[in-house]
Amino acid sequence: MPEIRLTQAASHARHGSNIGQPLTRRDGVLKVRGEARYAADNHPPDMLHAVLAVSHIARGRVSFLDVEAAKSHPGVVDVMTPANRPALAEDPDAKTNPFMFRLDLLQNDQVRYPSQPIAVVIAETLEAATEGAARLAPRYQMLPARVGLDAGDSFVPAAVGVGNPTEMRRGDIEAGLAAASKVIDATYETPTQYHNAMEPHAIVAAWDGDRLSIDTPSQALVMAQARIAGLFGIAPEKIHIRSPYLGGGFGSKGFISGPQVLGILAAQLVGRPVKLVLRREQMFGPVGHRSPSRQRLRIGIDGEGRLTAIDHHARIASSTFDDFFEPAADASHTLYASPAISTSHEAVRIDTGTPLFMRAPGEATGSIALESAIDEAAWACGIDPLAFRIKNYAEVEPISGKPFSSKALRDCYAQGAERFGWATRPLEPRKMRDEAGMLVGWGIGTATFPALMFAAEARAVVHRDGSGLMETGAHDMGQGAWTALAQIAADGLGVDIDRLEFRSGTSDLPDAGIAGGSAHTATAGMAIHNAGAAVIAKLADLATTDQRSPLFGAGNAGVVARGGRLFARDDESRSESYADILSRAGLTQIEARGNGAADPAAQSTYAMHAHGAVFAEVKVDPDLGQIRVTRMVGAFAAGRVINPRLVQSQIFGGMIWGVSFALHEQAVIDRRSGRTLNANLADYHIPVNADLPSLDALMIEEHDPHVNALGIKGVGEIGITGSAGAVANAVWHATGIRVRRFPIGIDDLMTAEPSSHSLG
Repeated sequence: MPEIRLTQAASHARHGSNIGQPLTRRDGVLKVRGEARYAADNHPPDMLHAVLAVSHIARGRVSFLDVEAAKSHPGVVDVMTPANRPALAEDPDAKTNPFMFRLDLLQNDQVRYPSQPIAVVIAETLEAATEGAARLAPRYQMLPARVGLDAGDSFVPAAVGVGNPTEMRRGDIEAGLAAASKVIDATYETPTQYHNAMEPHAIVAAWDGDRLSIDTPSQALVMAQARIAGLFGIAPEKIHIRSPYLGGGFGSKGFISGPQVLGILAAQLVGRPVKLVLRREQMFGPVGHRSPSRQRLRIGIDGEGRLTAIDHHARIASSTFDDFFEPAADASHTLYASPAISTSHEAVRIDTGTPLFMRAPGEATGSIALESAIDEAAWACGIDPLAFRIKNYAEVEPISGKPFSSKALRDCYAQGAERFGWATRPLEPRKMRDEAGMLVGWGIGTATFPALMFAAEARAVVHRDGSGLMETGAHDMGQGAWTALAQIAADGLGVDIDRLEFRSGTSDLPDAGIAGGSAHTATAGMAIHNAGAAVIAKLADLATTDQRSPLFGAGNAGVVARGGRLFARDDESRSESYADILSRAGLTQIEARGNGAADPAAQSTYAMHAHGAVFAEVKVDPDLGQIRVTRMVGAFAAGRVINPRLVQSQIFGGMIWGVSFALHEQAVIDRRSGRTLNANLADYHIPVNADLPSLDALMIEEHDPHVNALGIKGVGEIGITGSAGAVANAVWHATGIRVRRFPIGIDDLMTAEPSSHSLG
């Protein structure tokens, strides 16, 4: 199915505009019925199956592959190795822009990390390809694996994230610490975390001469198209990518990955369509992950409980061959006011696939450390953690000094605390138990995420019958983007949503930008809004300049589009249908394009963020140390809400991810081999329904006129940034044990020193 068409009847009683209505996801019905076609569901005629063979070592070279044994297996068509891989037009290790990352495409026999692709077996069936890959029986010349944050000498990277300064400073840190009545000096560690999207990275590739047709999940269709075009030396318009469903992305599908390109190369080698789908354990390597971190925070507080200094230093890891450095310390830029703030980073290189963007990159990693340290500071001063945050929250962005474009954080604190019942919380830890004798703790975490916006375009059409069409190459990772964007489109065109056709999910449509940074609804939404405004302006010009129209001469006052009609703004008794306007003009349709992009003037004047506050309750077994999150309440101010049902779902997803960060999720690395020991969904722990019996999310009303004309901010990632810290702080409040290594486990509580209020 090349595009999504939202033409089914609405399943709710709608009142007023489409924006703001809790429409159900139109793609949801298809998914429940099993009718949604993901990339790996496509089977073009004469298709072959490809399977990766991946490295079992972390460092060295492949000295032998038994290619003949693999090719002799019934059904195996060919084996692609560095010896016979088709030539590329561009070096996969070249980098010509900050958004380009190096790929492992069998360019040589070197091994740079575990699970690196070392060969591709292509066969008539998946089973034959899998058996052929096993028969390769690789041998290696192995070098010692470099593992962990102490694997080698550290260095200061040129930048963190994508072009962020490695160090930022305001004021005199040492003077601020010297002037403090209390100083917190604590180090926090976070683990390596891996993407585990429901649909692994997959591709179905078919060549027709120098034209390429692809089914693959992508968070950035045009960027993927350009990257593939460069690698294969063909024009981007000769590449058609279909990506109607992603099966989850979280950043890992923001860039075309090595395995996806290998699928294209395999199709080129054999001259037939090829499908390649990563196995679950193969996602722990070549498609990005979250770097481990070690973060030291030094916080000074004066006698009145106000901050005098925040010094946040992060040590992170990247691969030996590429540059992506998690901007963990940057979390301290935006939340708390202090006369002196410093953030800095150092890095080490280890034998791993390159870390890349993973949901709330930098903010998730840094905020759990920052929020834990702020909690420690509040306790050191004998101040309630909520009151301490309110006392110290920033009225302007601390580093830049810019005013916030709109800030409702105080409302988030107040309404979230009231819903949670925070006022009854005792200050001292270990003071609450339930009827079963479990230790009960309450914690808080402040949430923040930048309100980003990228560039996009859309095409709008109004038909003579009064229906509308909106086209943009948007991406829906499962969060309901197509439904929300269709709501914006329907209002922009002034039609009911059941009279709108919405096309998306393919690379031949107008560029909708990248679905990342919680910016997609704002980015694609503004392009859609502007395209709708442009086509309505054309309609209005036809009507208001035509003496036969009831709207003749209404151009000075303007018109309003609603329900397939134009109304005079100053006299709604004067109106005309789209059908009459177009018929009289002899047109079957009228169309226009629109662009969306951030306003540079507003960006330079204001600091733009979404904010929130998360409150968590945990219960801890005093004998066994088992931790349970029993309820969470989050209050978030994230601009204009397009669809409250979808927003709540996104916020819940972020809060669950925060719980996962605090208590569950980590890759266990074998320090001898460098391999991930729990590269599967049985041993790589994430929360299930029983781990979160009660979630509550409040959306705080917020009108931000500066982020964009629609007032939209993102909600996909902000839920993580407060939730992880809230859970960690609740564990401390329940037990009196401050754990600074995440995820928090039973052993962290049971082996704590007696001075830390050990459970025993």
